[in-house]
Amino acid sequence: MQYQSNELTSKYLRSRKIPSTACSGCGLGTNHKIVVQAIHELGLEVADIVWGTSIGCAGRQTFATWKGDGFAGTHGRVYAIARGLRIALPAHMKIVLTVGDGDAFGIGLTHLIHAARCNADINVIVNDNLGYQSTGGQYGWTTPQGSKTDSSPYGMYEPNLMSGSMDVMEILKGAGATFLARHVAMDGPVAVESVKKAILNRGFSLVHMPFPCPTNFGARELGSRNQVNIYRWLRDHAAPRGQEKEDTIWATGIWHDASNSRPEFHDYMHEAVEKIRRTGGL
Repeated sequence: MQYQSNELTSKYLRSRKIPSTACSGCGLGTNHKIVVQAIHELGLEVADIVWGTSIGCAGRQTFATWKGDGFAGTHGRVYAIARGLRIALPAHMKIVLTVGDGDAFGIGLTHLIHAARCNADINVIVNDNLGYQSTGGQYGWTTPQGSKTDSSPYGMYEPNLMSGSMDVMEILKGAGATFLARHVAMDGPVAVESVKKAILNRGFSLVHMPFPCPTNFGARELGSRNQVNIYRWLRDHAAPRGQEKEDTIWATGIWHDASNSRPEFHDYMHEAVEKIRRTGGL
């Protein structure tokens, strides 16, 4: 499979947002293209999808890029908005959210867990640049331990959601998410396939996608803004699940697939309302 960039751009994206306003060498554009490629391969049209964004690099760079309907939520609240839309929209319509690691795993974690618990049919793409890069490069909820950042010049050693035996994916699985996957930006076609499975799941889906930030993370951890260095570093610290090495940070691939195994939020709520109507409550 090859990316059909020109076709994707003209069909799905607003020309005034192309090329991206992200920093030179940022991997967010690669992640964005993976999602749009998956939408294209599923044969979905612009009118089939509502695209939501949030705050930070991931939200700012993808906001209003989609040609169709979209919205932006305040920090951590995009999932609450998406649950409301899920009830209001026709069941066949898809909701895609592009959020950052802080929005998903920091300030928005409780809303994210609740969306997973409700099994709302939304597709969350967590674009993870390993910290709070839009505000200068402070460490965050998924910053690899030992990494030098703007707020940890001697290394970040505080336990977080991606340290030791902790992995945020297990939290979401326990909450009831029905599809979970992780891919780094360079996974290309493999990542596209996971995003397609996420979209096809009638329930809560999340794909965690760490991507390179040469401007802040690369400059401080690797001592250089050379884009090749940060891409190689990210690639070398990722491995498919079951093939992890001692220095693997991100185990990639499908983490949990229970697609279509639980009642979906839209259906459940509409059935509940109808039951109340039948019994004379409304």
